[in-house]
Amino acid sequence: MKKILLIEDNQEIRENIAEILALANYEIVEAEHGKVGVEMAKSQKPDLIICDIMMPQLDGYGVLHLLSKNPDTSGIPFIFLTAKSEKDDFRKGMNLGADDYLIKPFDDLELLDAVEMRLKKNEILKGEFQKNAAGLQHFIQEAKGLETLNQLLADERKISFYKKKQALFSEGQHPQAVYFLNKGKIKTYKTNQDGREYITNLYKEGDFIGYLDLLEEKACCESAVALEDSEVCLIYKEEFFMLLHNNRDVANKFIRILSDNLADREERLLKLAYNSVRKRVAEALLLVEKQYQQDKGGSFQVIISREDLANIVGASKETVIRTLSDFKDEKLIDINGGKITITNSDKLARMRN
Repeated sequence: MKKILLIEDNQEIRENIAEILALANYEIVEAEHGKVGVEMAKSQKPDLIICDIMMPQLDGYGVLHLLSKNPDTSGIPFIFLTAKSEKDDFRKGMNLGADDYLIKPFDDLELLDAVEMRLKKNEILKGEFQKNAAGLQHFIQEAKGLETLNQLLADERKISFYKKKQALFSEGQHPQAVYFLNKGKIKTYKTNQDGREYITNLYKEGDFIGYLDLLEEKACCESAVALEDSEVCLIYKEEFFMLLHNNRDVANKFIRILSDNLADREERLLKLAYNSVRKRVAEALLLVEKQYQQDKGGSFQVIISREDLANIVGASKETVIRTLSDFKDEKLIDINGGKITITNSDKLARMRN
């Protein structure tokens, strides 16, 4: 049952709306003014908020402003109730991130239609999509206000092809685009003063690359290189920020997609600093398995060079090769013709942890 927070200072109106929504099988929580509404939004985590504009203590604009600044509440669909119909009021609300308006007086059907539509669109935006070009296009076609993004990605001039070992971007360059990997494999890495590489991440089809530096508007802190022939779609800087700034739904969905791997990266860097080489090699094998695995009848084959594996681990190639030999003796992996097949993922995971 979907939960709706209703913020309305007029008791009679609040009770009438609550009754209509309850009859439509929604769970209703009520707030008599804006300050209470903000606290209830934080504690109740509703699926949708309906809020009057003209209220004492804290008006509807103030409520939306405060909730939009909180990561836990910024993505909740927000419908304004107002007796005003002037264009300036609509513009102010939309600029703050309102999703819809209901002009008083409204009938039961108008209310239920607006609620149902906003909840459906929010489910689309919250839902996972298949991580390939078709899945991205499906997301684009379903979500509100993404016609511009659809046009950008449909533009064949924005598709670039990279040969194996060809760079997408390098450390120190100023980012010009977000990269969507349509086909192929990409690695990102950092180098120290001696030119030694440390691989920061591996990317597969359906991943976005190069967004953090673009969002922070600073020079690239890592380089990106194709591990095999790859096809990449570029969303250029100006177009990317236009999408984020002009549409709240786009911003919420994009940020969720783009930040998907941040926690994993931070955890891996922590393990690099404190774990033994054996644990780090196990971690690296499981990372490659997760990104690039090929199922070989119950076991998983990972294809990556020993040099790249060492650059993930943060150790010399010779040390990694010796550790791989130990893992083979312990029947954790099998090595044949330079290819590594993981035969006991569970034990590797236990070792990593």
